[in-house]
Amino acid sequence: MCIAMSVTFSAILFPADFSELSLRALDCAKGLAEKFNAKMYCLHVVDEAYQYWTGVSPESIPVGPPPDELLTIGRQRMERFVSEYLANFSQDLTTHVILGRPFAGIVKYAREQDIDMIVMATHGRGGIAHVLLGSTAEKVVRKAHCAVLTVRTAEGEFVHP
Repeated sequence: MCIAMSVTFSAILFPADFSELSLRALDCAKGLAEKFNAKMYCLHVVDEAYQYWTGVSPESIPVGPPPDELLTIGRQRMERFVSEYLANFSQDLTTHVILGRPFAGIVKYAREQDIDMIVMATHGRGGIAHVLLGSTAEKVVRKAHCAVLTVRTAEGEFVHP
């Protein structure tokens, strides 16, 4: 016996990494937001790992740009992204740029904003790259309190048998 359920989403999060590969997931997030008349949140997490240090002693100094500069660059990239890909988006949209570890920032933000669904790309790294870098999408799926839709960015389209 199958019981029909009505599923709705009122808050959808799209974690933006500004890559070409994530645009397919953006299309899915926009489509779902429009279908469910949901508010969409677009979040970019500036990876704090970009802040490199010369060592681990008290005399260590940062080599990369300071965090404030990284956030400013992230905000500029978000503005360009929104103007290019979300200019005609008809639903309510909130954007935010934060500093942190991407998976942790996404999960925390989703909980704070009471997100119903996260829609994100999976870049499909394999082998040693996956072992060394891990998968942000995989960590989000494991840690998020809400539904997570991962959109594969493979070259081919899915054809139902």
